[in-house]
Amino acid sequence: MNTNTHLIIPEAPRIPGLGFRYFRGEPDYLAVMNVFNACKAVDGIEYTMTLENVAHHFEHLVNCNPFTDMIFVEIDGLPIAYGRAGWFRESEGNYIYYALGWIAPEWRRRGIGTAILRQNERRIYEIAAQHPAEAPKFFQNDHSDRQPGVAALLKANGYEAVRWGYEMLRRMIAPLPEAPMPAGLEVRPVMEDHYRLIWDAQNEAFRDHWGHVQTTEEDYQRWLSNPVTFDPTLWKVAWEGDQVAGMVLNFFSEDENQEYQRHRGYTENISVRRPWRRRGLARSLLVQSIKMFREMGMEETALGVDSNNPNQALDLYSSVGYQIYKKATLYRKPLE
Repeated sequence: MNTNTHLIIPEAPRIPGLGFRYFRGEPDYLAVMNVFNACKAVDGIEYTMTLENVAHHFEHLVNCNPFTDMIFVEIDGLPIAYGRAGWFRESEGNYIYYALGWIAPEWRRRGIGTAILRQNERRIYEIAAQHPAEAPKFFQNDHSDRQPGVAALLKANGYEAVRWGYEMLRRMIAPLPEAPMPAGLEVRPVMEDHYRLIWDAQNEAFRDHWGHVQTTEEDYQRWLSNPVTFDPTLWKVAWEGDQVAGMVLNFFSEDENQEYQRHRGYTENISVRRPWRRRGLARSLLVQSIKMFREMGMEETALGVDSNNPNQALDLYSSVGYQIYKKATLYRKPLE
């Protein structure tokens, strides 16, 4: 932990009262939430962040020490921005060093974003020095299509777009196709002793995806304790005998639906293991999930998808009525 929380950043713009400091622990959870909430409307983000969400996130960080890897930007002692860096290793061996930053809208276009990015990169160089010299290494960052300023900042600093994703939405009024379960498979209620089997099956199913990362025990514990997304009563998990064949791990957020005055469920973590693919299983589980949410009184469902998903997921989701409403771009830059 840093005993001296203040730091000097060479790229800092000349703004009266501007200061930078490191993370100070739990008292900063509220600052994270306040800065994020100030950005939501401008950046087109529809997500309800609570102090419980923030605490859960920081309690389960992997390969990131916020006391050394996170900074806050203040004006006269009031936090108006923050940045954080971390890393992970892809299954194919690449080391990926991510950086993120949020700046309250009224303080943008003044050079603060550049200062945060450069500080994140400096910290990443320190972290990367501890990893094998011969391993491929990349900086990584992203933005949605509602954040042109982030796109300009990344491009100006040598980042290049490498991947695209979509957020998709489906209204309940759209008709649903028939999607029977493949022969020999059945959906069963999820029991506690199924959790590990479901987790392992999901990790295995996603190993074919671009940028796959082998999960850890800490990842598993974070998944189990997530206050929003972990709701086994909503899951649709298909079995053949004692084997998990595929799944849709549905959830919804009461806080989010209340904030945005809507009734939305999320049909996420859609996956099918290799032996059961190309049989219509994902389609059936997805249709079952939508019907469940409709019976619960939801008016729409949503999901995210990689535009280059190797299993043609985008075509599948479109075929059952999902439509693209937001695009995200992922950027990388080689770490020399």
